[in-house]
Amino acid sequence: MDAPKETGESVIPFLTVGSYLLKQGFSAPEIYAQDIQNGLILLEDMGDDLLARVCAQDPELERLTYSASVGTLVALQNCKLLPDVPAYDTDVYLREANLLTDWYLPAATGEPVGAVKQAEYSDLIGRACAGIAAQKPCLVLRDYHAENLLWLPLRKDARRIALLDFQDALIGHPAYDLVSLLEDARRDTTTTLRHEMIDRYLNATGHNRTSFMRAYATLGAQRNLKIIGIFSRLCLRDGKCGYLDLIPRVWAHLQNDLSHPDLSDLRKWVINNVPPPVRQTLSQIRDRLS
Repeated sequence: MDAPKETGESVIPFLTVGSYLLKQGFSAPEIYAQDIQNGLILLEDMGDDLLARVCAQDPELERLTYSASVGTLVALQNCKLLPDVPAYDTDVYLREANLLTDWYLPAATGEPVGAVKQAEYSDLIGRACAGIAAQKPCLVLRDYHAENLLWLPLRKDARRIALLDFQDALIGHPAYDLVSLLEDARRDTTTTLRHEMIDRYLNATGHNRTSFMRAYATLGAQRNLKIIGIFSRLCLRDGKCGYLDLIPRVWAHLQNDLSHPDLSDLRKWVINNVPPPVRQTLSQIRDRLS
């Protein structure tokens, strides 16, 4: 890992969370050497079998690997909390969701987001997220998906899934990482798979289905709104326009989340104010880069 200080990055969160995961018995990269001052880490190479790659090569393994990923997630959430990790709270949810109005919406409409429209959106996000406080907060890795998880079938139980991207972990609601896994921005997951994995998770944890599914939908909507903004920013600021091609999949996940009855007001706001990522809209965003 090469994370020089001049980029504003720090290797300390990666080292802290990684050490915690190893102590708790999970598969995370072993650290062989570290130079915190220069942002360098020599770490274990855990192979190339990302879940996304494994499932693409052998679709028959999808159910097995996703079931194992749910099992690892349940085991992680049953661990004692890592001290001094910031909370994934309403302020963070709102800041992230505002990436939609900061980047996608102005580029898609050609107009800045006015103060009234922004206030409406922020109020809707804030009210939705404020109502899903976790009874049992847990470590949320935030990017728990098929391109950040490795399949290690020779290991046992929760160790069959290796964790790679965890430096941005926060303490938050247990539904968030399950959403990350099942509402993947980079690969399609079927309705059948999603429902089966949610059932598996709920059976393993004993969470109340009604309240959990409300949190799942709310955090799914928040996360997908954020991702649409992030992918727009990657195009407009960083010239990485390939990410725009992923937005329609994220939009489909968003529509599914917004179908929850408790999110009806946010759904109406999105319908009235956010252009869908059809080809013409995405072309307009690309044109703004040039």
